[in-house]
Amino acid sequence: MNPTLKCPISPDSTVSSFGSWRSPITSDLIAADSISLIDVLLDDDEVYWIESRPQQEGRNVVVKYARDGTAHDVSPPPFNARTKVHEYGGGAVLVDRGTVFFTNFADQKLYRQDQNGTPRPISQNSQCRYADAVVDASRDRLVCVREDHGRADGVVINTIAAVASDGLKPEQVLLQGQDFYSNPRISPDGKRLAWLSWNHPNMPWTGTELWVADIGGSGEVQEPVRIAGSADESIFQPEWSPDGTLHFVSDRSGWWKSFSR
Repeated sequence: MNPTLKCPISPDSTVSSFGSWRSPITSDLIAADSISLIDVLLDDDEVYWIESRPQQEGRNVVVKYARDGTAHDVSPPPFNARTKVHEYGGGAVLVDRGTVFFTNFADQKLYRQDQNGTPRPISQNSQCRYADAVVDASRDRLVCVREDHGRADGVVINTIAAVASDGLKPEQVLLQGQDFYSNPRISPDGKRLAWLSWNHPNMPWTGTELWVADIGGSGEVQEPVRIAGSADESIFQPEWSPDGTLHFVSDRSGWWKSFSR
């Protein structure tokens, strides 16, 4: 190419210095169809997942994969299945025998949506946020992390609480006193509850404690026992196996390894 030749400039063109021109390719254009998948949820042989949709202002939608091989939305607009517990959220949706429970982003209330039904709130405290719920089937309730923002001094109170699955009974605080709680897990026989807790200034990957307690006749937590974790040991993802063994991951050796009790 002859270096002395120059490309003609249209009369309608705008001349800008290098790197300062406006591109028709924007971040919104790139992200508009970039649907993110968050969580896969299994309910017997049904599969659900959460889609974050930029074209719907980032709304998180619960989607169900039907037996006929088709997928359809479960949570209708404007509902947005997203929790702000601990600010970064997580654990916003639970599915149990076709009923979907989720935290709605706009009001942070816990909702129940029966099959082919309309979501309705079941939490009773408008100044609380809810996350990471599990079903306590024998007591017709959900056990979840609850974050109370109702204090006048701005102090946020974290607890593990029970919410009636139909929303008709008062909420029951099961555990309190620690700065943070997460991962409430009920044993297969419904008799024990496991959970994680930690305190300032620790972050959950710095130091957490794994606790187990019996569940009493009135649904209360009895005689908690710390079985792992400390200010210098982080515990992650406690889960019960069908035979009642509690499995968890610990970094006590300097590496993440699986343990059981």
